Amino acid sequence: MTISLDRDLADVLEWAGPVWSDLKGARLLITGGTGFFGCWLLESLCHANRHLGLGARATILTRSPGAFCRKAPHLAGNSAVELVEGDVLALPELPGEYSHVIHAAGDASTLQFQVDPLRSFNTLVLGTQNVLAWASSKTVDRFLFTSSGAVYGLQPSDLKRIPDHWPGAPDCTSPGAAYAEGKRAAETLCALHARRSSMTITIARCFAQAGPYLPLDAQYALGNFIRDALAGGPIVVAGDGTPYRSYLYASDLASWLWHILLRGPSGLPINVGSEEEVSVTELANLVSRMAGGVDIQVRGTPDPTRQPERYVPETARARAMGLQAHLALEEAIHRTIAWNRLRSTSY
Repeated sequence: MTISLDRDLADVLEWAGPVWSDLKGARLLITGGTGFFGCWLLESLCHANRHLGLGARATILTRSPGAFCRKAPHLAGNSAVELVEGDVLALPELPGEYSHVIHAAGDASTLQFQVDPLRSFNTLVLGTQNVLAWASSKTVDRFLFTSSGAVYGLQPSDLKRIPDHWPGAPDCTSPGAAYAEGKRAAETLCALHARRSSMTITIARCFAQAGPYLPLDAQYALGNFIRDALAGGPIVVAGDGTPYRSYLYASDLASWLWHILLRGPSGLPINVGSEEEVSVTELANLVSRMAGGVDIQVRGTPDPTRQPERYVPETARARAMGLQAHLALEEAIHRTIAWNRLRSTSY
């Protein structure tokens, strides 16, 4: 059963309004098109096709077409969507010409980064090189790489929000930094290709998100809290609950990504996220209240001598493009819970 996203997709249609005309007759390649980002890009593209008659088509490179057909049959079966089985480490034959590429492969939610960080690092770096080289051999006009705020490394406690230009970095000798370092190296590849190519290469540094399709069984606090709440609780906060995060709702995310792909400057990273911060304990309390008041269990004990960790962006470059976070955190959480609650009772 397909659960309606009409309200959210109407928002994306409106908020990305000025840029849809750039996709008239476009042919896109999307890697990582079956994850959270990919689903929202496809949902919004298919919605824009229906309402605006864009005639745009998207080829989705995926390692498991069957799994995507089961996850989102309405997207997999859309006439504008073509699924191609393959991997960015060994690109299959992709005949024809393409106008746009969105390279979103390398999802931080997968366990692969814990199980085999070296392969994960190679997927990000070598995969990005493969996709960039392929795109350079085609008539691709614009290329979007979805990077991560993880490239900044640990945010200093006295830095309220991370600016787009902040030169921080993760610990390159830590195996746990494979994802962050892979994204950093991939950004470097994008910058190098942007200098020698006529193709416009844009970079979106994405922070935490909320919304339908958010995994409930990964390392995302919000997803885990919603999973716990829908199961009747308790909502388990594994740490001490003091870190600060922010969450951009999926309809805002999709609108921002379309803007950055189609109108963003070449080679200039743009932070993608909300500036509305919340502590992890406050987040758990919000989820609890909106899910009917389930219990919360905070396993860690705050250390009063330590400043809380932070992972919150400043979005000056996005604002300069006219972008904003339309949905406040409470509404974002409400919509995410409502969609997942419907999904859990629809099968």
